[in-house]
Amino acid sequence: MSREQGRDYGGFQRMKVAIYPTKDPIQDAEKAAVEQNTTLSAFVGDAIRLPLDRRRRARSGRKFKITSDGEGGVLPGVDLSNTSALLDIMDDIKND
Repeated sequence: MSREQGRDYGGFQRMKVAIYPTKDPIQDAEKAAVEQNTTLSAFVGDAIRLPLDRRRRARSGRKFKITSDGEGGVLPGVDLSNTSALLDIMDDIKND
Protein backbone atom coordinates (compact mmCIF):
# COMPACT_ATOMS: atom_id res chain seq x y z
CA MET A 1 0.00 0.00 0.00
CA SER A 2 1.52 3.35 -0.96
CA ARG A 3 0.68 6.61 0.80
CA GLU A 4 1.03 10.14 -0.41
CA GLN A 5 0.31 13.14 1.81
CA GLY A 6 -2.82 14.99 0.72
CA ARG A 7 -4.13 18.51 1.39
CA ASP A 8 -5.78 19.70 4.59
CA TYR A 9 -9.60 19.81 4.35
CA GLY A 10 -11.34 21.64 7.18
CA GLY A 11 -9.08 20.37 9.93
CA PHE A 12 -8.98 16.81 8.60
CA GLN A 13 -5.78 15.63 7.05
CA ARG A 14 -6.54 13.65 3.93
CA MET A 15 -4.21 11.05 2.54
CA LYS A 16 -4.04 9.38 -0.82
CA VAL A 17 -3.89 5.63 -0.34
CA ALA A 18 -3.68 2.98 -3.04
CA ILE A 19 -5.50 -0.28 -2.36
CA TYR A 20 -6.16 -3.08 -4.80
CA PRO A 21 -9.45 -4.87 -4.05
CA THR A 22 -11.18 -7.17 -6.50
CA LYS A 23 -13.70 -5.70 -8.93
CA ASP A 24 -16.94 -6.96 -7.29
CA PRO A 25 -16.66 -5.14 -3.92
CA ILE A 26 -15.74 -1.88 -5.67
CA GLN A 27 -18.77 -2.12 -7.95
CA ASP A 28 -21.00 -2.88 -4.94
CA ALA A 29 -19.48 0.06 -3.02
CA GLU A 30 -20.01 2.39 -5.99
CA LYS A 31 -23.69 1.39 -6.19
CA ALA A 32 -24.14 1.84 -2.43
CA ALA A 33 -22.44 5.25 -2.53
CA VAL A 34 -24.80 6.40 -5.30
CA GLU A 35 -27.82 5.08 -3.34
CA GLN A 36 -26.64 7.01 -0.26
CA ASN A 37 -25.96 10.11 -2.35
CA THR A 38 -22.30 10.25 -1.34
CA THR A 39 -18.90 9.79 -2.95
CA LEU A 40 -17.07 6.49 -3.15
CA SER A 41 -14.28 8.00 -1.04
CA ALA A 42 -16.70 9.03 1.71
CA PHE A 43 -18.42 5.64 1.59
CA VAL A 44 -15.13 3.74 1.90
CA GLY A 45 -13.94 6.09 4.65
CA ASP A 46 -17.12 5.41 6.64
CA ALA A 47 -16.75 1.68 6.03
CA ILE A 48 -13.26 1.80 7.50
CA ARG A 49 -14.19 4.08 10.41
CA LEU A 50 -17.23 2.10 11.60
CA PRO A 51 -15.46 -1.04 12.87
CA LEU A 52 -12.62 1.05 14.30
CA ASP A 53 -15.09 3.17 16.28
CA ARG A 54 -16.78 0.00 17.57
CA ARG A 55 -13.40 -1.34 18.74
CA ARG A 56 -12.59 1.93 20.49
CA ARG A 57 -15.93 1.98 22.32
CA ALA A 58 -15.59 -1.67 23.33
CA ARG A 59 -12.11 -1.08 24.70
CA SER A 60 -13.07 2.02 26.63
CA GLY A 61 -15.21 -0.11 28.95
CA ARG A 62 -16.32 2.89 30.92
CA LYS A 63 -18.54 1.93 33.79
CA PHE A 64 -20.96 4.27 35.41
CA LYS A 65 -23.08 4.22 38.51
CA ILE A 66 -26.66 5.44 38.59
CA THR A 67 -27.53 7.27 41.76
CA SER A 68 -30.93 8.51 42.83
CA ASP A 69 -32.14 11.12 45.24
CA GLY A 70 -34.60 10.48 48.02
CA GLU A 71 -35.12 7.86 50.66
CA GLY A 72 -37.24 4.81 51.32
CA GLY A 73 -37.28 3.10 47.93
CA VAL A 74 -40.14 3.09 45.46
CA LEU A 75 -43.65 4.37 46.10
CA PRO A 76 -46.30 1.92 47.32
CA GLY A 77 -47.81 -0.06 44.43
CA VAL A 78 -44.86 0.51 42.07
CA ASP A 79 -43.38 -2.66 40.60
CA LEU A 80 -40.17 -1.83 38.75
CA SER A 81 -40.26 -5.18 36.94
CA ASN A 82 -43.59 -4.30 35.28
CA THR A 83 -42.74 -1.70 32.63
CA SER A 84 -46.30 -1.21 31.42
CA ALA A 85 -47.65 -0.50 34.91
CA LEU A 86 -44.68 1.77 35.63
CA LEU A 87 -45.37 3.83 32.50
CA ASP A 88 -49.03 4.15 33.50
CA ILE A 89 -48.02 5.44 36.94
CA MET A 90 -45.58 7.89 35.41
CA ASP A 91 -48.28 9.17 33.03
CA ASP A 92 -50.66 9.66 35.96
CA ILE A 93 -48.01 11.66 37.86
CA LYS A 94 -47.24 13.78 34.78
CA ASN A 95 -50.92 14.55 34.17
CA ASP A 96 -51.60 15.66 37.76
